[in-house]
Amino acid sequence: MPKQKTHKGLKKRVRVTRTGKVMRKKPGRRKLMSHKSGNRKRRLRRDAQVAKMFVDTIQRLLRPMS
Repeated sequence: MPKQKTHKGLKKRVRVTRTGKVMRKKPGRRKLMSHKSGNRKRRLRRDAQVAKMFVDTIQRLLRPMS
């Protein structure tokens, strides 16, 4: 059986906290920022938690090679 490889694209997009939460960046921060309100931009700065239904899949894809 071949080794399980880490999904490099996903590794660049999410991070796992010490408590095991999977965090992601919020969309909408790349361009067209001038017409967005300051409140909205501040909210977009914070990381969001990945939905529970995706966590198992993400953890399987991020499993390091062993």
